[in-house]
Amino acid sequence: MSIFVNKETRVICQGITGTQATFHVRRSLDYGTKFVSGVTPGKGGEMHLGLPVFNTVKEAKAETGANASVLYVPAAAVKSAVREAAEAELDLAVCIADGVPIKDMLEIKEILKDSPTRLIGPNTPGIITPGQARLGIFPENIHNPGAIGVVSRSSTLTYEAVLETKRAGQGQSTVIGLGDDMLIGIDFVEAIERFHADEETRAIVLIGQLGGTFEEVAAKYYKELTCKKPIIAFVAGNAVPFGHKMGYAGDIITNGHISAQDKKDAMEDAGITVVDKINDIHIELAKLFPSEC
Repeated sequence: MSIFVNKETRVICQGITGTQATFHVRRSLDYGTKFVSGVTPGKGGEMHLGLPVFNTVKEAKAETGANASVLYVPAAAVKSAVREAAEAELDLAVCIADGVPIKDMLEIKEILKDSPTRLIGPNTPGIITPGQARLGIFPENIHNPGAIGVVSRSSTLTYEAVLETKRAGQGQSTVIGLGDDMLIGIDFVEAIERFHADEETRAIVLIGQLGGTFEEVAAKYYKELTCKKPIIAFVAGNAVPFGHKMGYAGDIITNGHISAQDKKDAMEDAGITVVDKINDIHIELAKLFPSEC
């Protein structure tokens, strides 16, 4: 199984005729992702990458039965694109763009409050269920199917976490990049909840970083669970002097007053295994599954 996306997910791309969209949708099609159409206002009726292009998400859903979208649109267009996905009641929208204004994200959060549409991102590499579906920019060849769920706030460290699962002789059920911004859609809590509901996910690798309180909130949620799957976590930024602000949006907002050690302490108190070095993750995974290394 998997979470959020699988081989049956019917995907559209908002902004499909753009350069980056064309590049990544082509790769996702080659990977086997079930893209069914694209959306670019004013280009309805055209074909692109062998897919029909529609003017609106509602039209695309009505004609193709789409239930998920990946957004390759400029930051200034994200709010309207997410609104379209929500009004069409898609199950999932994945927003790649960086630099979405905070004001727009506040409005997006309000739009999605009573909507069935779940948002991954913005500023995310996306989501991949190995061997089934790729929505975003993940390098597809580093993944292989398995039983470890991976969820990360850091885009590039996600790839290191995936490598660590492979070093432990494991693959991944689903890999999610939450996004680096202060305001995001799906958070650690929702990802952990979904992985716990997925029968084939046996353990979770969580990558946190400075800024915000996402990790502390996740730790509180996990601590209160009665039936738990093991989580192995790494928090980037432990060497940063206390009070020093980094460039992450969340760290700017918290003014550098929440350290990586604070996050590690909260997670360890909740029963999460926290490693000091990211390349120690495979060692802890090997302890969970010793016969499979």
